[in-house]
Amino acid sequence: MLNSFTGTAVAMAGFVLNNVVLIIAGALVGASGAILTKLMADAMNRSVMNIMIGGFGGGDTAAGAAAGVGGSVRELGVDDAAIQLAYAQSVIVVPGYGLAVAQAQHAVRELAELLEDRGVDVKYAIHPVAGRMPGHMNVLLAEANVPYPQLREMEDINPEFERADVALVVGANDVTNPAARRPGSPVSGMPILDVDHAKNIIVIKRSMGRGYAGIDNELYTNDKTGMLFADAKEGLANLVSAVKAL
Repeated sequence: MLNSFTGTAVAMAGFVLNNVVLIIAGALVGASGAILTKLMADAMNRSVMNIMIGGFGGGDTAAGAAAGVGGSVRELGVDDAAIQLAYAQSVIVVPGYGLAVAQAQHAVRELAELLEDRGVDVKYAIHPVAGRMPGHMNVLLAEANVPYPQLREMEDINPEFERADVALVVGANDVTNPAARRPGSPVSGMPILDVDHAKNIIVIKRSMGRGYAGIDNELYTNDKTGMLFADAKEGLANLVSAVKAL
């Protein structure tokens, strides 16, 4: 959205200065920014106006808060996480913005290759708004030479979570929050990855910090979830070493 506004401002400056190059460049940036904003809004099941006036981060309504599920966070050690992954039959990796920030795409690919060598079926669940733009995760994982058939879109991969032994969440937050299914939540109605349906869940995250929506992720207090607190790249590197040692 900010890119769109910037492009529009540049185009307006072009009109004032009678500069055709500025007009064309600004129009292109403004149009592409507007299209990207609309795509992101559609993927979050939100209108552009709703996002502009602050549709996220306002906290639960009374009804939504009452329906929330409390719980404690269970911290998981690297060795325990490595055992779960190494002896699983099916693992679904859920990458998010934290993966991009840490530039951990090569580390997650290395871990996946180790698991595949042990006979584990590895897939990647791609949410359309994971990262900073549509296709962000696809680009990062393609850079790490992840085979394209392993990249599964949300609609295709969601039915498979309930059959997955482990869901490995790396830096993804709001797109995995079960609160989206609950009326009254600020993210109510937003399409999410059904990570909570997996048999076991491992979340690699630096802290319990909130995502863009500004609310707590109920996945983190799920009885099946183990939190591995670490930078995405560091956490994955530690898992690689632990799996190799098994």
